[in-house]
Amino acid sequence: MSVDDYLESARDRDWEELESGTLRLAMIGLGWWTRKQAIPAVEASEFCETTVAVSSTHESGAELVSERESIETALTYDEFVDGEATDEYDAVYVCTPNARHLPYAAAAAEHGKAILCEKPMEATVERAEELVSETEDVPLMIAYRMQMDPLVRRMRELVAEGAVGDPVTVQGHIEQQMLDVVSGDPDQWRLDPELAGYGATIMDIGIYPLNTARFVLDADPVSVTAQMHSEDEAFRDVPDQHAAFTVQFDDGTYAACTSSQHGTSSGSLRVVGTDGVLTLENTFLGQSPQTLTLTKPNGETVEIDDGRRDLFGDQMTEEFDYFADRVVRGESVAPDGEHGLVDMRAIAAIHEAAETGAEVSVE
Repeated sequence: MSVDDYLESARDRDWEELESGTLRLAMIGLGWWTRKQAIPAVEASEFCETTVAVSSTHESGAELVSERESIETALTYDEFVDGEATDEYDAVYVCTPNARHLPYAAAAAEHGKAILCEKPMEATVERAEELVSETEDVPLMIAYRMQMDPLVRRMRELVAEGAVGDPVTVQGHIEQQMLDVVSGDPDQWRLDPELAGYGATIMDIGIYPLNTARFVLDADPVSVTAQMHSEDEAFRDVPDQHAAFTVQFDDGTYAACTSSQHGTSSGSLRVVGTDGVLTLENTFLGQSPQTLTLTKPNGETVEIDDGRRDLFGDQMTEEFDYFADRVVRGESVAPDGEHGLVDMRAIAAIHEAAETGAEVSVE
């Protein structure tokens, strides 16, 4: 396939094989992301519907039952763990604070339900390893929505086909004003190490350039270096209001990434090779237009803006439909728990590298 063919077919679902069927989902955790992004994305999907809402109180779930036609049952967390209404859903979407993924994923596995778990998969490497162990008998997919983004998938194919020659370096960045995103609440869970894990920035958003670079290169990290600091009072309990880190991948490629929870919303990923550059602009944070550009050494460029304007919704819908496609057909899912563990180990190494000032192996 030529470069032009890849770019012209950028919206094709290269993974879709399911012709019909519906995966019924229980939404576990009803925060703003679930309400504003996940549930609308499921409503726009071809193969999913939300039928159960799980939260800390009946009142929170009952509100969704009254608002959303497909949602018929509201459960508390305890009721979900105890196995109530298991005949009313086929799979779960876990979107609680990081340190609460494990108990609900484990309960879902006990009930025999497939799991779509938000990233990062848990608060620490040890808890993530336990989550993988507890869910080994059911499908477990980690919700890296960028891996379902059509332009990211084309970017991966172009790299694999040699469109930029041999990859040499990757540059990625992501910044946002976190307190604006979460309504200015300095007491929210992303700033609580007991709930968030190693920090507030790498865990929450720095994971995007890290994981997307892994996916695009089809490579895994072997060592990292890092610097980070926090300066505002709201971030006093976490080390990484701002962070920069480098990654050496097992294919010899190097990545340099920056992330901040106190910067103008922006994001991009660039792969520089021996015979060209691929650049994905306005990525990670749902901004539009998102463009993919291939630049050759002679100055020739090929660029595509595929016309999408609701990128969050589009990426989430692709993610849910991919999950349904695999689960309904009884096929394995990816990215799976083992994939998610690599990121957890890399994030732990990044924090160790920032603390020690040394290069740290990802083990």
